[in-house]
Amino acid sequence: MSSPSVPSLRLPLRPAYPPLSRRALAGVSPNAAAPRALLLKPLASKAPAPYHQHALLLHQRRRHGPPPAAATITSKPVLKDPKKYQEWDSVTAKFAGAANIPFLLLQLPQIVLNARNLLAGNKTALFAVPWLGMLTGLLGNLSLLSYFAKKRETEAVIVQTLGVISTYAVLVQLAMAESMPVPQFVATSVVVAAGLILNFLNYVGWLPGTLWLLWEDFITVGGLAVLPQVMWSTFVPFIPNSVLPGIICGSLAVAAVAMARVGKLSDKGVKFVGSLSGWTATLLFMWMPVAQMWTNYLNPSNIKGLSAFSMLLAMLGNGLMLPRAVFIRDLMWFTGSAWACVLQGWGNLTCMYCFNSISREFYFATSAGLLLWLGFTLWRDTIAYGNSSPLTTLKELFFGK
Repeated sequence: MSSPSVPSLRLPLRPAYPPLSRRALAGVSPNAAAPRALLLKPLASKAPAPYHQHALLLHQRRRHGPPPAAATITSKPVLKDPKKYQEWDSVTAKFAGAANIPFLLLQLPQIVLNARNLLAGNKTALFAVPWLGMLTGLLGNLSLLSYFAKKRETEAVIVQTLGVISTYAVLVQLAMAESMPVPQFVATSVVVAAGLILNFLNYVGWLPGTLWLLWEDFITVGGLAVLPQVMWSTFVPFIPNSVLPGIICGSLAVAAVAMARVGKLSDKGVKFVGSLSGWTATLLFMWMPVAQMWTNYLNPSNIKGLSAFSMLLAMLGNGLMLPRAVFIRDLMWFTGSAWACVLQGWGNLTCMYCFNSISREFYFATSAGLLLWLGFTLWRDTIAYGNSSPLTTLKELFFGK
């Protein structure tokens, strides 16, 4: 193949060449290639590396530092202090990994209580745990597990995997107590097993792309069918009970996925459909505190049954993942974690404080701790990226660089 024409080349730095003399110009025929084209010919004759990299290589390079200035051929470095950038990268990863502790403590008491009731033969006590709500959370965990496995965020993958396993353990107990119907439990077990296996194989790079696309389509359709149904069911006492929201949105999701796979959508449309599974999972988790606060509003007496320790653990777990979400500029992750911190944690604590369920000292100490943590996250991230102010960090998070 002939070398590309000169106008199509875009170099960061264009070298200046001395003007050619009239004698040199006269000796060049009109059909000959321009001398400057010869000077701009690439030095390497090897074929470029393939675009798709192996998943293990991507995982090994995930903890990369800032790109060197020589690689971009620019006169200014990308970051002011690469060492601080790499340090904050490591610290945020450790914060996200530490989120496993409060999340595990959040689910463990329910598992222990269910086990005690089962051993005592008190199966009716397990009917107080809604299996449909647990199933919704399980689907959200699976969707986010696929999202983070695709991004090679190891700590977030572990968090979501533990969420899937702990929630499934509760569903096993509900099935043993005959609270959850057997057909639904069998179908859930198949989905959980398939989801964990497929995500693991995709994470290590052993899964064919076709199977991964089918799994992404499945969780996209499932998420879009479950989310509006859960939102509708929250207000059932005031609106008629119906499954139409789930059926309509699920049908639209099937049509959108089919159009994306047969090439009937634009590139932006395909990208939008591909991001739906992650956003629907995030919205499912974001809706949970809304439903809880709505229940508190309808039945204020139920607030006394809430555990302030559980709300604090939820706030801690999501708060520990905030720095990582801000660092990698993941708007979806940041939105879900921040929403859970503010509403599921601090919002429910506010309701409990208003109804005198917790002390003033506990509430204000928790509020001050949350504000200090948010401020520390933005301040430290601003230093790592060398931005002028936290407002620049927020601008990059919401609108990109």
